[in-house]
Amino acid sequence: MIENVVSLELAVDENLIIKKNRLTPSNINGQEKRICIVTGMHGDELEGQYVCYKLIKLIQDNIKCLNGVVDIYPSLNPLGIDSVHRGLPTFDLDMNRIFPGSESGAMAEHVAAKIIEDIEGADICVDLHASNIFLREVPQVRISENMKDKLVPYAKLLNMNFIWIHPELTVLESTLTYNLNERNIPTLLVEMGVGMRITKEYGDQLVDGIFNLMKKLNIWKGEVIDVREPIISVEKEMNFINANVSGVFMPSVKHLDVVREGEKIGEIINSLSGEIDEKVFSPCDGVIFTLREYPVVYEGSLIARVVGGTK
Repeated sequence: MIENVVSLELAVDENLIIKKNRLTPSNINGQEKRICIVTGMHGDELEGQYVCYKLIKLIQDNIKCLNGVVDIYPSLNPLGIDSVHRGLPTFDLDMNRIFPGSESGAMAEHVAAKIIEDIEGADICVDLHASNIFLREVPQVRISENMKDKLVPYAKLLNMNFIWIHPELTVLESTLTYNLNERNIPTLLVEMGVGMRITKEYGDQLVDGIFNLMKKLNIWKGEVIDVREPIISVEKEMNFINANVSGVFMPSVKHLDVVREGEKIGEIINSLSGEIDEKVFSPCDGVIFTLREYPVVYEGSLIARVVGGTK
């Protein structure tokens, strides 16, 4: 059933309407567990659109296997998606920096509060994001260090390649994920793919993981696949590779390639002189999990992330 989460009138006879699709079993007793899948917070992150479509289709095609409530929110920022704008158009706001919001506040704050109110009471939530247009990320879950004991067991069920545990100091308290976790709703921040694109194989991978998570929570009683074992890392094991010169980056490795310290991962070429201005090498043994997608780089641009010392 498609429902309105919040609806507001805008100028020139326009409306801001955020909708969700609630999928339920035929017979409900009120004791069912509930999972929320949210995405479309940033208008230039589209990976979640395919995931929502695929989840809804597979659940509807196998509705007898549904044993709980699934709420799917494909577009928390519909104006941003419609205008290919990362933030909330007109207001020049990043929606993921205004939570928990305020029902009596300005429009964006009101919307944030209504989203929180609608998700309240869920047993678990998956907050799906994509990277920007410059970097491609392998499917991963990002978890604050202070939440690792609670969230890592759930994250392992999601069929992701990587779980990134980062220091609590780097966590933004104005994000949806932070605020839901503060309300004791276990919320997994998933990031994958690249901005303004859809990577179908990543979407299929996550959909398999969501069904596996739902099975473990007794929301789904259908068959699920055996999920992969993710790499788990902490911040101190992260190695960032940045460009020392401007130019065009040409990679010589792929995502999830295992590299050795000193191994070449690419070159920055000069299209005017025909020369190689920099050869880029890995600073450690490890695995490539972030790689430059947009080839034009400037001094300081992030080229790749290599995770070493994984477990």
